[in-house]
Amino acid sequence: MLLTELPEDVLYHICSYLDHKSLSRLSQVCKSISQFVSRDTVWRKVAKGFLNSGITRDGTDIYPHVPLKERVKIAQNWRDGVCRKAILLKWKTILLPWLQLDRDVLFLSQAADIGAFHLHQESRRLQRRPFEVYSGHKGDVCRFVLTDSHLISGGSDGKILVHSRRSEMSVVLSGHNQEVNCLDSKDSLIISGSRDQTARIWTLTSTSPRHTIHMFERVWSVAISPTVRSFVTGTACCQNFSPLRLWDVERKCVMEWEEPHDSTLCCMQTDGNHMIASGSSYYGVVRLWDKRQTECLQYFQLSSDPVSSPVYCLRFSSSHLYAALATALHSLDFRQNPTYIR
Repeated sequence: MLLTELPEDVLYHICSYLDHKSLSRLSQVCKSISQFVSRDTVWRKVAKGFLNSGITRDGTDIYPHVPLKERVKIAQNWRDGVCRKAILLKWKTILLPWLQLDRDVLFLSQAADIGAFHLHQESRRLQRRPFEVYSGHKGDVCRFVLTDSHLISGGSDGKILVHSRRSEMSVVLSGHNQEVNCLDSKDSLIISGSRDQTARIWTLTSTSPRHTIHMFERVWSVAISPTVRSFVTGTACCQNFSPLRLWDVERKCVMEWEEPHDSTLCCMQTDGNHMIASGSSYYGVVRLWDKRQTECLQYFQLSSDPVSSPVYCLRFSSSHLYAALATALHSLDFRQNPTYIR
């Protein structure tokens, strides 16, 4: 019996024992086998073991619009550090920019405004002018987050602005009396942290905070869990309190961790599985980490300026990493010639 005459469930079972190199060789047997092996179902098990393949730990596919075979090609370059550096945008004033990425749109804060820029589908280059601008803060935008329906920003004026992405409507949330350093939002819940040493819990329909938690130190970071039942706050070490604490949404602290590092990481992002990308506070350094290893996997120094700049924010897609420094927006393009898969 020929290989092409086997039932599909048998072929799937055979492919489940093959690694990415063997699948690549199998796809060269003939056209019909190549078409079968190119299916996402065949590559799913292999892809889960690679960095930034888009398959998260729970099996969710976060890049369903990109074929898995193509993502495994690119994942090898993430692992090996094979990429092309570019500067997408420069500005003269020193800023503290923040980024968010939504498919083919990159959102970038510059001073008091947030611009939405189209990314070219093939080159992933940034259009020079934003097609939409979100404004309203009287000071600089410190942080912002995206949901399906809203863009939510916190500013140095102590205000939180909730912008609708479907209309021109926006709502102002007042509660903090100093700059809003961090915020996160999931479903209708908003958590904010401020220089005024408080974390506040809001909803999209409220104009005042539902709860206020006194932290006794400036709140630098917050993150809501996927279950929306708890959130994490990060502060500087202070008095007898841990800098990293887990809270439930009713303000009860349920867990604390000791901070093992004395170096500053300005930003981090995970692929939901094995990879972490981090940005340092000096010389525009981005590092890639594999959580299955203890040492840094790859190291990229983006800034060549004599004046050091932190990596204020970074975001990545299946093929690109974008990093915002004080005077420029940098990109790393990992779509280079793959090592094994053709």
